[in-house]
Amino acid sequence: MSEESKGPVPTEINLHRKSRLLNIRFSDGQTFSLPCEYLRVHSHAAEVTARSTPEVGKENVNIDRIEPQGTYAIRIAFDDGHDTGIYSWETLYDLGKHQETYWQRYLERLSSAGYDRSGARLADAPDAERKITVMYFSYLANKLARESEQLTPPPTVETVEQLLAWLRRVKGDRGYLFADGTVRATVNKQFAEPFTKLDPGDEVAIVPTSPNPPPAPKPPRRSDDW
Repeated sequence: MSEESKGPVPTEINLHRKSRLLNIRFSDGQTFSLPCEYLRVHSHAAEVTARSTPEVGKENVNIDRIEPQGTYAIRIAFDDGHDTGIYSWETLYDLGKHQETYWQRYLERLSSAGYDRSGARLADAPDAERKITVMYFSYLANKLARESEQLTPPPTVETVEQLLAWLRRVKGDRGYLFADGTVRATVNKQFAEPFTKLDPGDEVAIVPTSPNPPPAPKPPRRSDDW
């Protein structure tokens, strides 16, 4: 393979292990967040491309290490033992630009083969229960009358940002306590980004950014107040 790149080259590559995301910024200003699963199932290694069925069971795969390959590519070693995938700058840029299309094609191939992403047959796939522990600090514990609780968010809640949005809805008249900018979160005792993914069994701590709670919204005026 030539070591001369024919297009944009990465200027920044960051791996977010907890979220299983590889963030790449290219020299033309494009930025992509590529899930480890997406990269793994789209490996160009011979043992992957030679398979008649798509890769399955890679939902929780992560990246162990990233090794430069000259000035044109990286070799990604995944924690499932796959370490022969070489990803050129052109390949990574292409995977980023066409991520939605390629991912949909992958899902369609799985469906055609009769599998879901975990490798289970679609008809036998159970509903996933996503129980997590949520801890509340400072005034949150007082106003919610609890320091922690176990919650099972719906399947649509996959990230910290989505968890906070869900809490704003389900906590009723106390939902305002989770307003944007008023709280921050850690996951398993590590600082979390809004896009940090949540897994069953995670411990999420929600900490106010100020010692004072945000003002409660004013109740709607009744018609007889006019």
